[in-house]
This record gives sequence, C-alpha cells and structure tokens, in this order.
Amino acid sequence: MTKVLIVLLLALVLEAVGVVFLSRGLKQIGEPEKVSVVQVWRAVCRGAVNPSILLGVALETIFFGALLYLLSQRDVSLIWPLTALGFVLTALAARFILNEEIHWTRWLGVVLIVIGAALVSYSEKMKPKLLGSPEAAPAAGQRNP
Repeated sequence: MTKVLIVLLLALVLEAVGVVFLSRGLKQIGEPEKVSVVQVWRAVCRGAVNPSILLGVALETIFFGALLYLLSQRDVSLIWPLTALGFVLTALAARFILNEEIHWTRWLGVVLIVIGAALVSYSEKMKPKLLGSPEAAPAAGQRNP
C-alpha cells in the first residue's frame, strides 16, 4: 500500500502543477475576441505552441499514466476517491504559485475533501478485518442478503 500511496502522491503533485501551468498558459493566450470557428481555431493554434500549456498537458499526461498504473494495482473504489486530494494540492498551488485569493468556504470544502479521503483510506485498512469477520462470509450453502 505504501508504494501505491507514494505513486498517488507524486501523480497528484504532477496534476496540480500541470493545472497551474494550463491556467497560466490559457491566461497568456487570452480569450477569443468572439465565439466563432475562426477565433476559436486561432486560440487553439496559439495554445498548441504555448510553452505553459504544452508543459501542463505533458504533466497531465504523466498523471494519467500514473492513474492507469494505480487502477491496475488497487480497487477503483479506493484510488478514484483518493484522487480528490488533488483538489487540495491544486488549491495550495493556486494560492501560492498563482497568488489566487481563496475564500474560506473553499478552504472548508478542501477540509471536507481531506476528511473524505481519510475515510476512504481508513476503509481500506478495515477491509481485511471486514472480510475475515463471520458476518462478511456467508455460511456454506447460503447467500448474502
């Protein structure tokens, strides 16, 4: 489990930094002047050569590869909720790298995410105990309700 958590933490750091670079790059290229196929295409072309956007996409790609590895190692019901910790890292990166002002209600949401991730992680520790308990295993010839 330790190896999985280390890979998850590294992947989430890459994701948070990737999102910061994507945000920075998108602000650098600016919004299209109007919503038209030509203007959107120009914005896409500017984004395709913007170093911040390219780095952000690369980091997000590495995150996705790590996520695939993690999903091959553990239950999706464990890994996917733990990826929500990326919101914590992204909020911290937004505050300290992009200098975004974050309202206390958003920080409260971040705390709730941490609590939820802790519960999910705790449930993984409880899994062997639950599976080994007499209530978890049906008697011979019986099905669980």
